[in-house]
Amino acid sequence: MAQAAALSPLQRMPLDRMLGRWTLDHSPVFIAFDLMSRMLSPYDLNPHGFNPLTKILDASIDFERLSRSPIKLFVTATNVRTGRGRVFRNAELTPEVLLASACLPTLFQAIEIDGEPYWDGGFAGNPTITPLVRESNAQDTILVQINPRERPGTPRTAAEILNRLNEVSFNATLMKELRMIALLRQVADAGSGEGARWAGMRTHRIMSEMMTDLGYSSKLNGERAFLGMLRTEGRRAAHAFLKEHAADLGCRSTADLDVLLAEC
Repeated sequence: MAQAAALSPLQRMPLDRMLGRWTLDHSPVFIAFDLMSRMLSPYDLNPHGFNPLTKILDASIDFERLSRSPIKLFVTATNVRTGRGRVFRNAELTPEVLLASACLPTLFQAIEIDGEPYWDGGFAGNPTITPLVRESNAQDTILVQINPRERPGTPRTAAEILNRLNEVSFNATLMKELRMIALLRQVADAGSGEGARWAGMRTHRIMSEMMTDLGYSSKLNGERAFLGMLRTEGRRAAHAFLKEHAADLGCRSTADLDVLLAEC
């Protein structure tokens, strides 16, 4: 990823590097790109539909082996025509499916699969949790949340407003599904079958407060130092969760979903 982004014109400014800021907000190239993306579509700016991830996925992932993996993987993409999410399972996974699951409509052309156009799965399910419960015997679900649900202060600049709007929109589907899970846990029959899986489901959440410091523009930052920092922070957050809650796994929930019902 870093090698592919090394020659990108989207780079941090020298002052941002000196101050340790990962934002591209002050980059003239990013500002011009952001303005153009609001006036012109990817079909205008990128008529051939070039996506640098295509070669990376082809070279990095053995999809045939993945299709036989005993570890179940569920990837969601949003059908542009119907607005509904489609969940792809191991045997259905292809480079196109992964590209569709991360296809932001202002940056990339819709990805066509089986004759249907697809966008980022976050619009319909971010992520879709239901298959994890219905198609798995595991009763512990760990959610790694990278989009901040809460952000202090009121956004005032156009960039801050757009960033917060995207966060709220992408989190809305997740919150809706978590509320549904909380409700099903309360009414499910704990005796046997699918009801028992819902009733006995334990939920956990791993988050990093540092993510609130990263705005929209940082999502276009592909430099090696930034990706390495994110990996290090992810490991730190995971270790912190395990240090505090390792004994709770398999015993009790550490994320209170019932509080979401009180927000309805």
